[in-house]
Amino acid sequence: MRSSSLLLTFVSTLAAAAPTSSPSTGSSRPPVNSLANNVDVIHSLMLAPRAVDRIAMIPKDSDFVFDFDSPPANSSTTGLGGSTVAATRQSFPPLVGAGAAMTVGFLGPCGFNTPHTHPRSVELNILVEGRVSTQFVLENGARTVSNDLLPMQMTAFPQGALHTEFNPDCSRATFVAAFTNEDPGVQQEAQSFFGLDPAIVEAAVGNGFTFEGKDVNRFRDLIPKNVASGVEACLKKCNIKPEPSS
Repeated sequence: MRSSSLLLTFVSTLAAAAPTSSPSTGSSRPPVNSLANNVDVIHSLMLAPRAVDRIAMIPKDSDFVFDFDSPPANSSTTGLGGSTVAATRQSFPPLVGAGAAMTVGFLGPCGFNTPHTHPRSVELNILVEGRVSTQFVLENGARTVSNDLLPMQMTAFPQGALHTEFNPDCSRATFVAAFTNEDPGVQQEAQSFFGLDPAIVEAAVGNGFTFEGKDVNRFRDLIPKNVASGVEACLKKCNIKPEPSS
């Protein structure tokens, strides 16, 4: 019971401290995480024989801090509906050997993280602000699991499961996603599918929905970025004008 109370206290504190806007690159904070994206350091850490050696190879205490409000290069994905910031072994080298990573997602009104998978990790997703509708399907033959998360609620997406998060409200939603791999990977399914050769896409869709190669290119252009602003009913409720399709 004590450990559960401590976890709840920690997550509650995180929720209270959540910024009121998407991450910025302001310079008011002290510099941290100076080794982000340093390939030579990351390689050396991966080759270190012991954990104590890895600690010694990161001499600055501030390099053990990752700032989600002022993230390093190659750690953020931004779209019409919000943004995500990921701490992986690339963007946060102290994670080398830790077997864990973390992402914070900021979803604006009607924003959603388009369907995607993490090929190398389970995802534990905790909502800290707002409301988020989630769905996942593990594989062929498995049912679709759908839930609406409220603050301090968590759901688990199995490794490799196709899943998505959507903010159905007119205020911002913030979630924290923990991963069981320091390099969980991510693949946006629709974008990846329409990135295949047009002939393969047409063959995969099959009868009942045939189209010419030029149509595939049109569909590809209509697919939004990773975090998209969508769902017509929500846009109407929140008086948000959808972006033109071309």
